[in-house]
Amino acid sequence: MKVVFFEDVEGTALVGDVKVVKNGFARNFLLPRGVAGPVTPPNLQRANSLAEKEARRQARLDSEAEVQKERLDGYTVTFEARVGETGRLYGSVTSRDIAQKLQESTGIEVDSRVILLAEPIRELGSKSVTIRFTRNVSAEVNVTVDPDEDSKEIVEELRAREAEEALAAAEAEAAAAAAAAEAEAAAATEEAATETAESPAEASTDG
Repeated sequence: MKVVFFEDVEGTALVGDVKVVKNGFARNFLLPRGVAGPVTPPNLQRANSLAEKEARRQARLDSEAEVQKERLDGYTVTFEARVGETGRLYGSVTSRDIAQKLQESTGIEVDSRVILLAEPIRELGSKSVTIRFTRNVSAEVNVTVDPDEDSKEIVEELRAREAEEALAAAEAEAAAAAAAAEAEAAAATEEAATETAESPAEASTDG
């Protein structure tokens, strides 16, 4: 069924769009709720009017969001957290924590729901996080998680252990590569010796 949309339907259409949708979707959801309607001249006129109004509203939101983007894009927020013996945080950093920290440090109020954090941060380090102010305006902030004072010794021990393990792995890899090269060289020498030993026999046979 072809319908014209009076509202945005995420993942389907924007207000003013004319699209063909499944009959069941139209009859059970779009038409009863007034989200869309049959493609008639009055409905098209209504949808176009709504689309123009929405475009003006979106432009205003984008303009306001651009001011926030200029201030926050590339901004770094830093958290200090307690770390366990495995290097993971005892707690986590959530989008709500990031929004609160941003407001404390910049004075900009950010809705935690527009901070696109797939899952809470549970490890040390830096991570780029997207803030989607509107559908057209986004900013990237850096979220850094450092160990707190009580955890610094644990982190130093973990990093030293990781460095030792990395060195041991590199040495083992180098030793394996050397052994493989030595075995390959020995095989080549043996093959050459075999060919040399077989050559006189072949010559006497030819004679």
